[in-house]
Amino acid sequence: MLASLVIKTLIWIGFMAVLLFVPAGTIWWPQAWVFLIELAVSGLLISGWLYVHDPALLEQRMASPVQREQAGWDRIFMICMMLFFCAWLAVMGLDAVRFHASHVPVWAQGIGAVAILVSQYVFWLVFRANSYAAPVVKVQKDRGHAVATTGPYAYVRHPMYAGAILLLLGIPLLLGSWFGFALAPVLVVAFAIRAVLEERTLQAQLPDYADYAARVHYRFIPLIW
Repeated sequence: MLASLVIKTLIWIGFMAVLLFVPAGTIWWPQAWVFLIELAVSGLLISGWLYVHDPALLEQRMASPVQREQAGWDRIFMICMMLFFCAWLAVMGLDAVRFHASHVPVWAQGIGAVAILVSQYVFWLVFRANSYAAPVVKVQKDRGHAVATTGPYAYVRHPMYAGAILLLLGIPLLLGSWFGFALAPVLVVAFAIRAVLEERTLQAQLPDYADYAARVHYRFIPLIW
């Protein structure tokens, strides 16, 4: 599984590199290299940790984003999300490099780089607290699926999405694309809709989830939503 993990990570990083550099028309784009290196290194570190501490969750994370067991609406969501994400990366390559339409200051790019790293740390906290954090919406009855209530789940019901918001805002800032930044809320709203639908699935299939939701009032950000 470890070899498969490394290969899949490299393939995904290579695919994102194509989506960035081909529209940009050049590989001389330092911010894109920083982005790819950040994701590659943090992804391998987190996956290595899972390989040692929670191989069952790692197997779930490595599975296809479209699965037979997941909710039907979530299959459609994941397909649309992947297509939008790919187009989003391409747009940023066109905007920031090929046409030089955006001029994001260096300090903002630095904030974007930090936000990406913080998002990866949040993801690790999620995986440490929730062994059932699959990338798709499904209840893992075969693994004795239980409601996660510790770690970041003590503060928000969907800390994975909270980390994703940091990632989605950090990427266009680091890459230097205001057009990409303007499109990021589309992805954030999509995750918000998914969170609501996901909670309906969990409440219907996990008896303790309704009580947990009653105790932890916020989905993404404490005191906001």
